[in-house]
Amino acid sequence: MIAPPPSTQTERLAELDSFQVLDSAPEQGFEEVVELAARICETPVALVSLVDRDRQWFKARFGFEDDQTPLTHSICSHAILLEGLLEIEDTLQDPRTATNPLCVELDQPIRFYAGAPLLTESGLKLGTLCVLDIKPRKLNDLQRETLRVLAGQVMRQLELGRSLHTEAVLRDEIDHRVKNSLQTVMSFIRLYASRSRQPETKDALAAIGRRVDAIVQLHSELYQTRDFDMIRLDRYLDRVARLLQGSATVNVRIETSIAQVSTDSRKAATLAMIISEFCANSIKHAFPDGRPGRIRVELLQLENGALRLVCQDNGVGTAVAVQAEESEIVSIGKRLMETAAEQINGTMTLEAGTEGYRLVLDFNHPAEQEVTALRAAAP
Repeated sequence: MIAPPPSTQTERLAELDSFQVLDSAPEQGFEEVVELAARICETPVALVSLVDRDRQWFKARFGFEDDQTPLTHSICSHAILLEGLLEIEDTLQDPRTATNPLCVELDQPIRFYAGAPLLTESGLKLGTLCVLDIKPRKLNDLQRETLRVLAGQVMRQLELGRSLHTEAVLRDEIDHRVKNSLQTVMSFIRLYASRSRQPETKDALAAIGRRVDAIVQLHSELYQTRDFDMIRLDRYLDRVARLLQGSATVNVRIETSIAQVSTDSRKAATLAMIISEFCANSIKHAFPDGRPGRIRVELLQLENGALRLVCQDNGVGTAVAVQAEESEIVSIGKRLMETAAEQINGTMTLEAGTEGYRLVLDFNHPAEQEVTALRAAAP
């Protein structure tokens, strides 16, 4: 006997589709549930069965070979028509199953069925967690209650999977929109810089562009990270340095040596801004007349756990008697670096010597227990 579709069939199938679970790969969490259900109910077979349009498909199965059957073979399609658990003590004595091919045509036909519905928050039944036996029998009260509880656990796993998928889709959309917005900003900056005839304006727009580039890289790292708000500094700062190298003159080489540590996005963005300003000023002023030069960026972890950023160039420094008057943009850049260092409670020194400029920034790094606490507190 084939079960008629439930009155909520259209809504039910749309809800089932929204989980995007049909024909998905096996998952350990579901496999463990069916094995536990079979052992507690003392049956050779247990299934997580999802009733589709013309088939029932098994998300997890224990003691059963096929991963799906047509609805003509489905007992679960009867179970989703009822409230609560369906228990058929002898399938040959029940008109719903007496002619079911699984109950009469197999070498070891199914003679017992019990299924607890997989009920969504909106009250729709997607299928069942069911147990099967090859002999007539009856569950005890503990086994029935266990089957209901485990069905609830299956449903929570399904709901969690759907929520994670929805979150991933939304995150992709946000990522796409943020990237487009930042690219639009960069296009405007380049356009205005190309039209400007004032060196100071070009310098200001270049400084803004460097900060936007750093934000783009930070956004990319945040999108890829699985560690809440923590950024891998070696990956992030290396990417920032590569961008700066792209804007450098051919005679200047930027080298990096970044410790494999992570910090929060606020500190990461601050470090990127300081490095960008130092490198930009060095590229422009430290190597006059096209002389070859090197800018080195290092991030070290000290014995006390703190971090030290060292930026230095091998440019002219104080080796020449007369330096060009410092531009307003350069002056602003220095003040921004000093302010940024204060915001992360860092101590920064910037000195010029006969062998170039050297910047040193020391700041505290969160201990591992602080990082763990941040991750645990994340929703």
